[in-house]
Amino acid sequence: MGDGLVRHEPLESADVPGGLPKNFPRSCLLLLIAERPSHGYDLLERLRRLGVPATDPGGLYRSLRSMEREGLATSRWEMSATGPARRTYALTDRGWRWLHVWAAAIAESRLVLSSYLERYETLTSDDSDGETAAAAPSRSSQLARPRRLRASG
Repeated sequence: MGDGLVRHEPLESADVPGGLPKNFPRSCLLLLIAERPSHGYDLLERLRRLGVPATDPGGLYRSLRSMEREGLATSRWEMSATGPARRTYALTDRGWRWLHVWAAAIAESRLVLSSYLERYETLTSDDSDGETAAAAPSRSSQLARPRRLRASG
């Protein structure tokens, strides 16, 4: 092992922490409510379709109430033709401003992540001989292949 490379045990993709910002589901709520005023169950389903990891319904409602207390959203009770009245959430002007702030921050993160992934792909791409650009076979065997996330719905 005199090649100067630091060796690490291979990782399973489950060992690597997720790459989404801590409050990403909250920014998604702002986006979904901006698209159309919605009630909690509708937002829960739309979050899943957006690809946000499983959200606890209790946590969702706590986030909505918190957003309301912070002046990001308002709510009102609406009668439902098929069941009990539902609390429907809409964005306030402050909520719209925070949506724009989040979108700008996510756009900046996307640039950094794109740069990282381009460099990673260059590092791990096959050359004409079928070997990875990271010439040492022992090194390339340590590189994990990224797991694709699937959005439901």
